[in-house]
Amino acid sequence: MNELVFFINNVVIAGSVTGSIYAIGAVGVTLIFSIMRFAHFAHGDMMTFGAFMVLLLTTAFPGAGAAFGVPAALVLLPVAMALTALLAVGIDRAFYKPLRAHGVKPIVMVIGSLGVTLMLQGLIRLFSGTGGQSLYVDDRKEIFRLALPFEGVRAPVVITEPQLYLFVITLVAVVGLHFFLTRSRLGKAMRAMSDNPDLAQASGINTNTIVAVTWVIAGGLAAIAGTLLSLDVTFKPDLSFFLLLPIFAAAIVGGVGHPYGAVAGGFVVGFAETLAVFNWSVLLRPFRDSLPEWMTQAGNLAFVGTEYKIVVPFFILVVILVWRPTGIFKGKVI
Repeated sequence: MNELVFFINNVVIAGSVTGSIYAIGAVGVTLIFSIMRFAHFAHGDMMTFGAFMVLLLTTAFPGAGAAFGVPAALVLLPVAMALTALLAVGIDRAFYKPLRAHGVKPIVMVIGSLGVTLMLQGLIRLFSGTGGQSLYVDDRKEIFRLALPFEGVRAPVVITEPQLYLFVITLVAVVGLHFFLTRSRLGKAMRAMSDNPDLAQASGINTNTIVAVTWVIAGGLAAIAGTLLSLDVTFKPDLSFFLLLPIFAAAIVGGVGHPYGAVAGGFVVGFAETLAVFNWSVLLRPFRDSLPEWMTQAGNLAFVGTEYKIVVPFFILVVILVWRPTGIFKGKVI
């Protein structure tokens, strides 16, 4: 049972945390692709920007969460979401809209997004520095240790306060997005434009409004993902470097242009990463008498080392593109 608790802490909980972050980020990527038909490589930097806005606001108003009994970062998150959404709309108006007006090919938009990536990275590093910073300014991160009611189980299930918030907010965001896309007029217009932009415009749908709404949603979700990840660990200006490939892998695994597929793909990539770096020798310890000698003597039976974890989403990405380019939910082929 102690080995099982170790598995729960290091795979089930860790995989759920990573999968939730990737899922929220991948939804923004897939929404942008489904409406504007290009891969937005600056999405990871929008996540970093959202977390940085929360850091600035939390530093300015450290006691904002005291009245609500939650971390100040969560209370100030809606403000950061609005600022990130404003940034996203501004980037579109300044960079992407002129390119769309000239009818450029999607690859030109992708190259343009790489330029936006470098610009955002430089600005964030300029104002935040290069070191990591905690979003818990005057607050203290709570750690919950849940003892299982089984005899002989000494190790508790460990879950942190930010992880609980992450699970709840991810669920609310996914359910809210579902109802928005299926029940609201704007959501139905977004789906129509995703299916056929020309027909949607001919039907009287204001495509400029749909594009702006898409950027607002993507920016808000980016701020949520970046903030919740920084709450669980620390804020780092190079956050996007570790997020970009996994969220794109998640979007492609689930099916590019399919929001629900992006959620599924996020958890697939998150758990794949976690399972790949998990030390299986601990879980196999109760069966060591029946295992080969080389397995019992091995100190670490992880598939890859922690430092090579970034290779896992790249491997998944290549396999999916070769085996099933449309993804799990049969999205649009790039």
